[in-house]
Amino acid sequence: MSQDPPIQIVVFDVDGVMTDGRVTYTSDGQELKSFCIKDGVGIKRLHDSGVRTAIITGRISPMVERRAQELGISHVIQGREDKLSALNELLEAVDVSVDCVAYMGDDLPDLTAIKAAKIGACPSDASSAVMDQADWIASVAGGQGCVREFCDFLLNSALVASAPVASAPVDSAPVDSATP
Repeated sequence: MSQDPPIQIVVFDVDGVMTDGRVTYTSDGQELKSFCIKDGVGIKRLHDSGVRTAIITGRISPMVERRAQELGISHVIQGREDKLSALNELLEAVDVSVDCVAYMGDDLPDLTAIKAAKIGACPSDASSAVMDQADWIASVAGGQGCVREFCDFLLNSALVASAPVASAPVDSAPVDSATP
């Protein structure tokens, strides 16, 4: 893990990373997802330090758009099982090299993106194939604060250009969400 150039964008999978991977359906067919609030603080701290964030997920869900908008995640790619192709399209759109990317995923569709990124990360309950290839593994499971733990790791390392102090204020104003 070279320290130069710094991480410019952190990309997250959703199901199994930002959530615990379970999908709940109501009796009228509505889909429910639960997100960890602590993860949101980590993402906003990345933004405060100048690091962009993005979501690439295999499923399509309005809850993902809503959560991304709440957190100021401006790049959301949904319905893509080929995460590496989606990642390459995103990087071309934002003009960032794969050497400046951190990627967090949990299962086989994420594996090629995890291997391609400068830092590939996963929650503690990721598939064994992903854990074998990850550069960094959270101590907690998906949906239980693994995103926050990864954000804190990046901010407290020399992997981002400028890490704020731990008590840095969090900007609560959402930024408009846009799909590349």
